[in-house]
Amino acid sequence: MRIKKYSGLLIALLLLAIPLIAQSNYVYGLFIVVGLYTIIVQGLGILMGYAGQVSFGHAAFFGLGGYTAAILTTRFSWSPLPALLAAVFLPAVIAAVIGRQTLKLRELYLALATLGFGILVSIVFAEGGELTGGPSGISGIPHFQIGSLSFDSDGSFFLLIWLLVVMLMIGIKNLIHSRTGRALCAIRESEYAAENAGIDCSRLKLQAFIFSALLAGMAGGLYAFYVSFISPSPFSFHASVQFVLMAVIGGLGTFWGPLIGAMVVVLLSEVLKEVIPLIIPNAGGEYQIIIYGMILVILMIYQPQGLSSLRNRISLRGLK
Repeated sequence: MRIKKYSGLLIALLLLAIPLIAQSNYVYGLFIVVGLYTIIVQGLGILMGYAGQVSFGHAAFFGLGGYTAAILTTRFSWSPLPALLAAVFLPAVIAAVIGRQTLKLRELYLALATLGFGILVSIVFAEGGELTGGPSGISGIPHFQIGSLSFDSDGSFFLLIWLLVVMLMIGIKNLIHSRTGRALCAIRESEYAAENAGIDCSRLKLQAFIFSALLAGMAGGLYAFYVSFISPSPFSFHASVQFVLMAVIGGLGTFWGPLIGAMVVVLLSEVLKEVIPLIIPNAGGEYQIIIYGMILVILMIYQPQGLSSLRNRISLRGLK
């Protein structure tokens, strides 16, 4: 029984040991991307899974974090650590400003508002002239460092990212079991009942939106330091769809959902990059979006609670 209780943790540790054993830059890079996306989806899971708000604009916050870190370090000679703090702070402030109005909308209208915000920000990245580098982007971004400690290799950056992921997972778990977390759970079950119980739903939804933007900005800043180059293409609508897909595939409002969703979608994306050109020569990225849409529809029909709920379903069937 004790092994079954900690089976998820053991599987996660085994997966994280793969890059350390393989010692391959490609494998390191793959797991670093999974870790960065896990950070974003952790915030999106709070926003969608508990506060009940759908956002198709989180690629914009991801990009704002990345461009903030890139511009401050290359244009204004900031050190990486203060630049990362600014990359976290700026998306949170923008989320606080736009969230006061957009979160008054519901369902489809909220999704369209966040989608419009994402498109607007991507245009700013592409048309920002010398400041953002336009379509060519910004190169020469320094490696991330804290004092004399430099994360200039794939192995060291892998350890940094996954240390942050584990700390955030622990912090979010404690948050969900706190008074604020219980209020978020009440909103998830019924917003009207929560309001009648005296919970300030508008304030909590805004805080969840700001928190999710903060995590997306953090991931964007770290992404910029990792690749040492940034351009508008990674922050398009396609990325926002991927983030929502990760949250839904993993399971909204679950502990392991962000990690599972990020890993499944990143690995699936790598497979599709190899398979689609073999089936459809000269195919573009639009086919990936079509496949993602099909997966999302199938999942909503047959596994609406996400892949993280499979373990509980299997356990319940074993008891019957």
